[in-house]
Formats: sequence, structure tokens, C-alpha cells
Amino acid sequence: MTLPDPNSTVALALAEDVGGGDLTAALISEHAQAEATVISRENAVLCGIAWFDAVFHQLDSRINTHWQAADGDRIEPNQLLCTLHGPARALLTGERTALNFLQMLSSTATLARRYADTVAGTGATILDTRKTLPGLRLAQKYAVRCGGCQNHRIGLFDAVLIKENHIMAAGSISNAIAAARRLYPGVTVEVEVETLAELDEAIAARPDIVMLDNFDLATMVEAVNITDKRVKLEASGNVNFDTVRNIAKTGVDYISIGGLTKDVRAVDLSMRFKTV
Repeated sequence: MTLPDPNSTVALALAEDVGGGDLTAALISEHAQAEATVISRENAVLCGIAWFDAVFHQLDSRINTHWQAADGDRIEPNQLLCTLHGPARALLTGERTALNFLQMLSSTATLARRYADTVAGTGATILDTRKTLPGLRLAQKYAVRCGGCQNHRIGLFDAVLIKENHIMAAGSISNAIAAARRLYPGVTVEVEVETLAELDEAIAARPDIVMLDNFDLATMVEAVNITDKRVKLEASGNVNFDTVRNIAKTGVDYISIGGLTKDVRAVDLSMRFKTV
């Protein structure tokens, strides 16, 4: 699993929080040393270690962090996740930013794991979307993989996804797909359809993937039968924990869920300090 470089994102986060300096941490002696522990307060999937570590490395390279869990691990309430030791000022300054990364990315990984577990055995794969927190897309997409799901396209640059407005501008589904094949040979081409008639037109134009936008279950089953594995099918819209397994059981290949990355509820983690 490729790990994005956390350093530029962490630098921006520290600049946002620390600004010209941590006024409160300056009350502590510059020579003071401290130890800290990070404890989980709920069941979750851990993610974000590289971002957490980068915060303290950028503040003071003398801080040592020792992890007792890894990205992708399921964690339990009151589990010790890591210990830190180093200059007290830097530990105090970095606490909030480091926890923000760890709690947010663990939230995404936890949600992804829950969805992956829910569709286990159906053959369907859960995908994320571009509905990510600005500036944190690569981090969140990494968290999705830590949770057992997969990534859709990273951005506008690595795949073609033809949606309703693109089709209107191009004149038809077939025109849009033909233009994509001509301009970007070898690049994945996906097209969104809203009806079975549009599905027929899309199949004839031979995209790689067809997205079924807000199809009900019965129509989705019909779409799977019509397609007969000639192209991959992705279901999108109205996906939640009450609906996702039934959607997966229709036979679609993929289910995309924007909520994996846009609906973030921070995992409850706690950092506790003691001076040494």
C-alpha cells in the first residue's frame, strides 16, 4: 500500500495552528522533558501514524515515538497505541494537530472497514469518491485502503468519468465516449447513466465502467442481466448501511460511497502527559 508523503500537509496544519509561536507552551521551561501516551477510547481502525509522527518530527526531531499498533489494525477501548518522549514544549504544541490527523484518518478507515465487512462475500468492491476534505484527499484515500475498501480515481487527471453535464455538452453518450477513447487511449473511461435506455447506448459505445446513478434494486438487477459482464458496473446514490448489502447482492462490481470521506466523525483518542 503506497503511503502518501505527509510532510507538506503537516507543515500547513502546523502553520495554521502554531503561527508565530505557541504562547502557552512557552510557559514551560525549555529544558523540561515529558512523556505522553495515546489511548483509544472506542473500537476503531487505526490510521494516520505517518502524519502523527511528522507533526512531532517537524516541531522537534528529539521527540521519540514508539507505536504498539499499526495502520489498519482494529483497536479497542483503553488500548495503548503509542508512547512519546521528548521536550515538553514541542509535545504540548503538537498534541492537537497530531491527534487531529490521527482521529480524522482513523475515522475514515473505521467507516471503510465497516462497509467492507458489510458486503463481504458478495463479490462487490466498495469505492471512495472525490468528496474529500480539501487538501487531505491522498491522506483520506490512504485511510480508505487501510479500512479494506478501494480508491476510485484520485482526481480529474487519472481517469475519465462522463456524467450528465458532460453528455449534454458532447451531444450524446456515444459521442462523449468516442472522444475520450480518441483523446486518452489506455485511460479508464467510465460513464454515468440514469435509465436502461442510456445503459444500452453506453454498452454499445464500450466504456470500461458504467455507473448506475440512483437505480432502484429491481432496475439494478435488470441492468446486471442486460450488461452480462460486457462492462463493469458501479452503483452510486442512496448507499448506506441499510442498503449497501442488498445493492452488492444485485451483482454490481463496485459501489461508490461519498460518505466514506466526507462524513467524518473523529475517533475518540486521548493523549496524556507526565513530566520526567
